[in-house]
Amino acid sequence: MNYQVPPSGNLHHLPPQQVAFHRTELSVILSLYGRFVAAGEWRDYGISCLREVAVFSVFRRTAENPLYRIEKRPRLRDKQGMYAVVGMDGQIMRRGHDLRTVLRVLERKLIRAVE
Repeated sequence: MNYQVPPSGNLHHLPPQQVAFHRTELSVILSLYGRFVAAGEWRDYGISCLREVAVFSVFRRTAENPLYRIEKRPRLRDKQGMYAVVGMDGQIMRRGHDLRTVLRVLERKLIRAVE
């Protein structure tokens, strides 16, 4: 799609070229990530910012497929919720409107890993 600047010069009405995590969202995700690293469960991560989705991928080792993907899809904001945790097999483990609530599915796994 090719977007043109409206005659008024107002760029606020243009759709974003890519989806990204906001600083507050990254803070929540990195806090959880740090706790998993401290527990020895996770070792690496990657962030992808695409046109319709932002993805935070978590790895046990650098050269393997991600264990989990934390996704942000703004188009689903008014439907199931724009945040999702996706497992290694592609199954959506949890979806919702609140990032902290969605990440609770992983926090339960952290509690089991620490015990």
